Amino acid sequence: MTTHQEIIIKAEKRQVTGKKVKALRRQGILPGVIYGHKTEPLAIQMDAHSTGLIMGKLTGTSIVTLDVDGEKHTAIVRDRQRDVIYEELLHVDFLEISLKELLRATVAIELVGEAPVSKLGDVIINHVLTDLDIEALPMDLPERIEVDISGIETVEDTITVADLNLGEKITIHTPEDEVIVTVGFVAAEVEGEEDEMAEGSAEPEVISAREAEDEE
Repeated sequence: MTTHQEIIIKAEKRQVTGKKVKALRRQGILPGVIYGHKTEPLAIQMDAHSTGLIMGKLTGTSIVTLDVDGEKHTAIVRDRQRDVIYEELLHVDFLEISLKELLRATVAIELVGEAPVSKLGDVIINHVLTDLDIEALPMDLPERIEVDISGIETVEDTITVADLNLGEKITIHTPEDEVIVTVGFVAAEVEGEEDEMAEGSAEPEVISAREAEDEE
């Protein structure tokens, strides 16, 4: 699990609202809003370039300090609106939080390590569950959850949510029987397939270990 680093974003209170916000974007200013934690929504504006660089490094549980005209707000990013064509940030919603209150969030799962079963050559590691629903104090929420696959030695091995140990400070709400990792076989290419089939998906067909046994 990765830990939190202090991230500060400079902002100012925003007076411009509605359709006039487009003029701010043309000036290189990114509009946003802070809401939540028993406070009235606060319209803010930030430097688009520097804030965009920071946003590219943030996850759903990254804690940021918003310095709004000298007033500090602790928050996480709740929503990012982007231009559908150019992918530029148009607006950012920040959720103000209390470091003393539990926060529920969805955190990405990242596979780490090397599975010994991969040495067989005709298998593929299936990353089935890609995120986890957890709850903890904000400072205890990981930015991502690393799952070690070095214990996957045979095609029968799996990793489920029940196998995770995130410590006593984190509550997992995802069902324990949810499967995170399985092993499948890469299907052999059949001779004489039609060109249309051969020119299909570039990804290998995956067959589960149980399906392969049934076919034998």
